[in-house]
Amino acid sequence: MNITWYGQSCFLITIQKKKNKEKVSILIDPFDEKTGLKLPEIEASVVLVTHNHSDHNNIKGVKGNPFVIDNPGEYELHNVFIQGTQSYHDQEKGAKRGLNTIYTLEIDGVRLCHLGDFGEKELSTEQMKEIGEVDVLMIPVGGVYTIDAKEATGVISQIEPRVVIPMHYKIEGLDLDIDDLSPFLKAIGEKEVKKEEELEIEENKLPSIDMKVIPLIPKLK
Repeated sequence: MNITWYGQSCFLITIQKKKNKEKVSILIDPFDEKTGLKLPEIEASVVLVTHNHSDHNNIKGVKGNPFVIDNPGEYELHNVFIQGTQSYHDQEKGAKRGLNTIYTLEIDGVRLCHLGDFGEKELSTEQMKEIGEVDVLMIPVGGVYTIDAKEATGVISQIEPRVVIPMHYKIEGLDLDIDDLSPFLKAIGEKEVKKEEELEIEENKLPSIDMKVIPLIPKLK
């Protein structure tokens, strides 16, 4: 599978099925232009929405008449298992910013987790149980509207993924006053990391010992 980042919390996961040559594309958290970023033309089979804010729920901007999931629960589409786990967008049990859905996806033996705008200090025991083991974690690190760099490192310690993809941080053009990537890299002890344009994931090629932090270059054109 391939993972492409479009900025903010928006990722496209593309799966090419070998048996029937079916191409499945799962888009997570498409944003609208209020963010200052422009979502490119994207066609998707499935769209996952973590919460109903304009920088995460631009379903109308997605082509292909996708199946939309925007609530916790268990789903299975195109041989992909999806678990939606309820969480809060803030540290006041949703009083400030409401609810947020964490999505865990199992694709060809690889488990991915997208935390959305997770705002709690840490994951609860129940949330951890639903999420389970994670190979690839997409985690917000910019603070203000989500957990910040330091809090993100604590959540990473809880989950212990094999690959971490930071998201929801300040990039060029984004009209949100949040931290850029550097505080997170400092907090997690990464002095230099290589940014990738796209991440190709295979079960037998995942890191076996040391966790890898892999920031992606936003594809905005």
